[in-house]
Amino acid sequence: MDRNFARALALVLKSEGGWSDNPSDPGGATMKGVTLASFRRYVKAGATKADLRAISDAQVATVYRRFYWDAVLGAELPDGVDHAVFDFAVNSGPGRAAKYLQAAVGVAQDGRIGPVTVAAAKAKPAGVTIDALCDARLAFLKRLPTWATFGRGWSDRVRSVRVQALL
Repeated sequence: MDRNFARALALVLKSEGGWSDNPSDPGGATMKGVTLASFRRYVKAGATKADLRAISDAQVATVYRRFYWDAVLGAELPDGVDHAVFDFAVNSGPGRAAKYLQAAVGVAQDGRIGPVTVAAAKAKPAGVTIDALCDARLAFLKRLPTWATFGRGWSDRVRSVRVQALL
């Protein structure tokens, strides 16, 4: 539900941290999880890495709400499921998060969460959906070529998401 956005955002920001510009990360330079490409697309065209480093908390919240939380209809999903899907969207894209949620709740996987997906998510016990989603997410991450570099952090993140989503 939308009242959960602030909590979900705070939890995502714990995982995303501050500045990162790891050459092994296909996302490139990020600040608080916002990539330079996303910052240029959603906040400031032609932005530099210095601009990204100076991103305000309000800009971060706007990017996450508009392009991740709203994209996965976080406000309409059951408690806990909303956080698990939102965190997945931030880490791997809203379309992928949507498809994996759709698989977890047994509906057609079109990559867009709509009324059918929301209804199916509400009809299934949240804990079952969260476990299925986190298991599938971890399996997906393990198949990535960057698993050797980022796998430990991703494992910890998915474990934390599962725990927090089930609270």
